[in-house]
Amino acid sequence: MRALFKDIKGLVGAYKNAPDFVAGAEMKNFPVLENSWLLVEGGLISDFGSMSDFPGVKDWTDLEIIDCEGRYVLPSWCDSHTHLVYANDRGGEFLDRLRGLSYAEIAAKGGGIINSAKALGQMTEDELYERSLSRLHDVVASGVGAIEIKSGYGLSLEGERKILRVIARLKEKSPIPIKATFLGCHAVPAEFQSASEFTDHVVNDMLPAFVAEGLVDYVDAFCETGYFSVDDTSKLIEAASALGIKSKIHVNQFTILDGVKLCVNENVLSVDHLEVLSDSDVEVLKARVKTSNPAFPVALPICSHFLGIPYTESRRLIDEGLPLVIATDQNPGTAPSGNMLEAVRLGSIKMGLEPIEAIAAGTLNGSAAMELQNEVGSISPGKRANIILTVKMSGLEVIPYRLNDAVVEKVYVNGECWVG
Repeated sequence: MRALFKDIKGLVGAYKNAPDFVAGAEMKNFPVLENSWLLVEGGLISDFGSMSDFPGVKDWTDLEIIDCEGRYVLPSWCDSHTHLVYANDRGGEFLDRLRGLSYAEIAAKGGGIINSAKALGQMTEDELYERSLSRLHDVVASGVGAIEIKSGYGLSLEGERKILRVIARLKEKSPIPIKATFLGCHAVPAEFQSASEFTDHVVNDMLPAFVAEGLVDYVDAFCETGYFSVDDTSKLIEAASALGIKSKIHVNQFTILDGVKLCVNENVLSVDHLEVLSDSDVEVLKARVKTSNPAFPVALPICSHFLGIPYTESRRLIDEGLPLVIATDQNPGTAPSGNMLEAVRLGSIKMGLEPIEAIAAGTLNGSAAMELQNEVGSISPGKRANIILTVKMSGLEVIPYRLNDAVVEKVYVNGECWVG
């Protein structure tokens, strides 16, 4: 497909040579080229510029002209933290929570991750794949242009392999890039005496096998009280590193355990959740961002919204000069939505971000947290033409201001109109 998007009100995230990520004050300067044009050829972004300098059309062959008057064009969302592959929803647990039970109390009665693992064990790989493919198509239609998917609901070698095999099949079918994360240390199965014992099983038996089968891009652990300790997490990170695999760690969701310091010292790719945060956590993250290899802080506001827990101090993280990322945490228990637009809106409504900062966190920085910044995340020549065309709007502030109103008119994937 060849397409010329003309008279664009604002071309968001437009760089001739994009940085890998933006941090601190740079997030507010995420570029918006007003009154612009964009050329897409062969599924890739070919060129862009100001309408005042438009060179004209030299080759009209198979060229589609798209009038964007009054509309913005954005890079598609890059969702760097999801649990999209799961068996069933957990609506019954939602009722338990409405009746006063805490997350920990629901887990203690066999709910939570253990519930999802039981349901997954009873489902065939083909059925799991079909359900997950449907969810993937839904998020692509909503404007997601790249995604990370975790395992973690298997809690056994065969269960985790089933999920990772489904993710591998999704990669083959998906129109957008997918990264696969082995979340082996998610919860402790009943047959194990301790988290440490199960971590040894993950490290010694599961991880080497899955890496050898080519199923793992990253590893993850739920570093949290009642789940996996800092020592358990360290053991997993070191074992993965020895196999050439990077880590992305769940940390500081409910309690502060010095997990952030561990992650920074071990050069993890991202630290995800951070609903609770200490001054020392911020300082170690700041020290790391001074390198070209930061530990990306990932906020998951849909989870905070759904559970009624604190939101990540995202305004503070940006003001401290960090490269904030926003993702959905899509999962059946604590964030049952893959809507990145909702996550980005919550960035402004609940976390105090200016709309352009929230957009940068959900696009370029999200791509960097998956090491996909050379492929997606900004409007740059040579990157995939995964883009969003908005409805007519007066400014980007309309996106969060209109709450749940539709603001997306069309979604393009690899230059082809997917929705609209």
